[in-house]
Amino acid sequence: MPNARPSHLTRRGLLAAGGALGLTAALSACGSEDKGESASDAKKSGPWQFKDDRGQVAKTKATPKNIVAFTGTAAALHDFGIEVKGVFGPTYVEDKAKGTKTPDVQAGDLDINKVKVLGNVWGEFNVEQYAALAPDVLITDMWEKDALWYVPDQSKDKILKLAPSVALWASDHSMPKVLQRHVELAESLGADVSTKKVTDAKAAFEKAAARLRAAAKAKPEIKVLIGSASADLFYISTPARPTDTLYFKELGVNFVTPDKLDAGGWFEGLSWENVDKYKADVIMMDNRASALQPEALKSKPTWAQLPAVKAGQVIPRVTEPIYSYEKCTPILEDLAKAIENAKKVA
Repeated sequence: MPNARPSHLTRRGLLAAGGALGLTAALSACGSEDKGESASDAKKSGPWQFKDDRGQVAKTKATPKNIVAFTGTAAALHDFGIEVKGVFGPTYVEDKAKGTKTPDVQAGDLDINKVKVLGNVWGEFNVEQYAALAPDVLITDMWEKDALWYVPDQSKDKILKLAPSVALWASDHSMPKVLQRHVELAESLGADVSTKKVTDAKAAFEKAAARLRAAAKAKPEIKVLIGSASADLFYISTPARPTDTLYFKELGVNFVTPDKLDAGGWFEGLSWENVDKYKADVIMMDNRASALQPEALKSKPTWAQLPAVKAGQVIPRVTEPIYSYEKCTPILEDLAKAIENAKKVA
């Protein structure tokens, strides 16, 4: 689960579980600007509406063209054939020494040079640049009810005045259901979800799910731990809330469940002296740029002594999945392979 969350919740609450000068003029311009669609085009496409997971209905006079979305959501829409104009959230990793930017894991197959990045880190969202895009709709995830992921609380009201918004669950619902909601959204935006590309991708996802179910059934004794690392703490997530692990659990995967969860019911934070509290045969480690990766943990003796680490049974975890079939399928396959090859070491 994510390492950042709305300000009324603790910043680490979803981990491992994650200045307005000139703004008035920009808002005014956006409100009166012609968004480049003629009356005949609007009539041809007709009015658009979509009921999101808050129960709210977003409406526009025509199918949205100027779409702005959370990076991971934009990446999912891209896989269904829908392109966005702007993104916010982890989009690139910058090497300042080399002066280069490479796509963040959450960007998927997005061409990060062809979208306007309104914010790349938690709390960053350029409202003036957003207004300049003349947005038709804003789309993002929802980890807690009515909380828009990576839309800063301090500027949320200004942002939501500019265009209708859509929020889709990224927790508390199993992965297939969340995938289906993204399919429905993409279809409403003009995607053809009956193409061979999409149907083949869905079939591959279902095949991967069957493989994971079989692997879990064949080795029910293999315990899997969901981890995320920071310099001071090792976070062990519950499988009950994230969409991916909730689904894996339904498929039979035997997860470690921490017994002292945070107030939000996401994780237990352990000091590095106590990382061996729970026994595990396979460790899935948060792969996001915000978390320390296994290579960076070699200097921590307690990490190196964990049975799963010693056995080389540590795999990346896609903590914030991109909800397209083609991006979720490898997640299932990788865990199935890890369980198939795992030895009982804990």
